[in-house]
Amino acid sequence: MNANDLRDKTPDQLRDELANLKKEAFNLRFQQATSQLENTARMRAVRRDAARVKTILNEKAAAAASEA
Repeated sequence: MNANDLRDKTPDQLRDELANLKKEAFNLRFQQATSQLENTARMRAVRRDAARVKTILNEKAAAAASEA
């Protein structure tokens, strides 16, 4: 996931993306706990993607606050 692609999305789309990433992270943690996880690197990627989405959301919120 690219940060530039995320900046083109609306805040509502970003919140949906964040919710999906959190669900995926939960499922990956559950798979790891039951020893069914095959791609352990995916956990790191999902965590970083979620952080990226949160950063873009905070940037958009700060820009909206400074305009008002």
